[in-house]
Amino acid sequence: MRTVPRRRSAIEVAAAVVHTGRIALAAVGAGRSTVRATIVALTVTALAFAGAVAVITTTVPAEAAALAAAVEDEGADCPVTLPGSLTANSRLPDPFKKLDGARITAKSDWRCRREEIKKLAERYVYGEKPAKPTSVTGTVSSTNITVNVSHTGRSSSFSASVQLPSGSGPFPAVVVLGGFGADTAAIRAAGAAVINYDPYAVGREGTPRNNKQGAFYTIYGATSSTGLLMAWSWGVSRIIDVIAQSGGSVLKADAMGVTGCSRFGKGAFVVGAFDQRIALTMPIESGSAGVPIFRGIPGEGAQSLSSAYGEQPWLGDAFGSFTGSPNTLPVDTHQMVAMVAPRGLFIMDNPHIVNLGPKSASVAALGGAEVYKALGAGENITYWSDIQNGSHCANRPEWSTPLQQNIQKYLLKTGNAPGAMRISSRAAGNLAEWRDWQTPTLTDGPSTPSPSAPPSPSASPSAPPSPSAPPSPSAPPSPSVSPPPTGAGCSATGTVQTQWATGYVIQPVTVTNNGTSTINGWTLTFTLPAGHAITGSWNATVTTSGQTVTARNVSFNGAIPPGGSVANFGYQVSRPNGNTQVPSGYTCAAS
Repeated sequence: MRTVPRRRSAIEVAAAVVHTGRIALAAVGAGRSTVRATIVALTVTALAFAGAVAVITTTVPAEAAALAAAVEDEGADCPVTLPGSLTANSRLPDPFKKLDGARITAKSDWRCRREEIKKLAERYVYGEKPAKPTSVTGTVSSTNITVNVSHTGRSSSFSASVQLPSGSGPFPAVVVLGGFGADTAAIRAAGAAVINYDPYAVGREGTPRNNKQGAFYTIYGATSSTGLLMAWSWGVSRIIDVIAQSGGSVLKADAMGVTGCSRFGKGAFVVGAFDQRIALTMPIESGSAGVPIFRGIPGEGAQSLSSAYGEQPWLGDAFGSFTGSPNTLPVDTHQMVAMVAPRGLFIMDNPHIVNLGPKSASVAALGGAEVYKALGAGENITYWSDIQNGSHCANRPEWSTPLQQNIQKYLLKTGNAPGAMRISSRAAGNLAEWRDWQTPTLTDGPSTPSPSAPPSPSASPSAPPSPSAPPSPSAPPSPSVSPPPTGAGCSATGTVQTQWATGYVIQPVTVTNNGTSTINGWTLTFTLPAGHAITGSWNATVTTSGQTVTARNVSFNGAIPPGGSVANFGYQVSRPNGNTQVPSGYTCAAS
């Protein structure tokens, strides 16, 4: 296996031995301030490069970037009653549906809905993450962080090394789990410090479930049902506690990121989901027990859930009941993606290794992105699997620019680059196949009052999206809108979101009901210029015959009220080099 081309610590070397052996056997170890900035625009648009399906969001002012929270769990005061029984559901659970059966209607509702998801994930997937212990003390220097924890008569300690970037601090920082994660040289070059965190000091691998070891289990007991991933998350939270108490002369507690690859990617994902003080979460190639939806893993052929559960006690003990029946889980990883919202999330994935479940991971990202969009923060999530190098946990040039942009936006707070969905055509999941729910338009007004609820993020009033995006590196920024030919009761327009020499993306195609009664389905037909070919589409069933394309609604976007519209269908096209034509219009038929 070709590993990260840089000098590695002892932790990295040890981890590399574990990973190398597993991959050689073709079984990759699946592997704030309190002020929230106003989000001024939301749209889901598309960016594409050859071989990739992409969705990106509008550029917004730098001040619109959502900041991290001031506390670990903003919804800790929300009452949650978990279900007494579970019902199988092959589709992804509705992230907007509360445990009482009602769907949330306001952005302020998300605080307590997120808490419900958190409790479900703890109960059935990861095990409980205890609240901050009675005493957390420690030190922060330019080279090291020490953490001392005491709780209910038990004590434990661990430490992490620090590498500062050039310049004068205090600095934002990225916690790198186990020496494997985003390129540490690039992180420091961007102006952030690196905190080298050894997860094994907090939760060791190679231990049985009834005798777990490490600083977490010294406090909470060797027979704790909490898995290693949540224990590792608890450890990072305690590091942030110490940084917050240190006075901020070296590191900034309100500008923290986390990253890791493979098993440490699983850990980074859980860290970001369960601590809202993390401003930027960057898991890489996390595999089974990481980002990929549990329901999709069996059909994709990724590392099985039973294998991931049995390989190491990464997941909580309770998950053992679901390894053969993930459809019974009342929660799935798209909701853990949503738990990060509206904070920065940059998921990096590898489409070349099926065992990592990249197709299921893309579905999780797309599903979680629906919550980001509903909260007015659709530009804060990136999923990127459009890469050429298939080596596990390698540094890749495709991730260099978005890595720098994410650090600038969420940690340095100097950037405003929008997020992107760069999904490789090799492993592109289809969210429409996995959901039977629609994304609501959430109001900015108050919902059920909560005495300690912080102000919720606000967004511009919901209106038809007005997509815009920076051009791709090799393409001129030349968006155009096709004329709106009408048909039987409906019309359609398409926006050229981005284009390059040999292709383009049209997103969204807006379908409008021109009649006086609701339509319950639509069919679009249009003609591609000679030599053009559809290479990807989303939120419609698309068929081609020669150059004629037919697109039909899917289950969640067929119903349109009089005068209403839907704007979530998009597609990607390849074309001969230099041919700048695009489809000139759409014929729409309503049913």
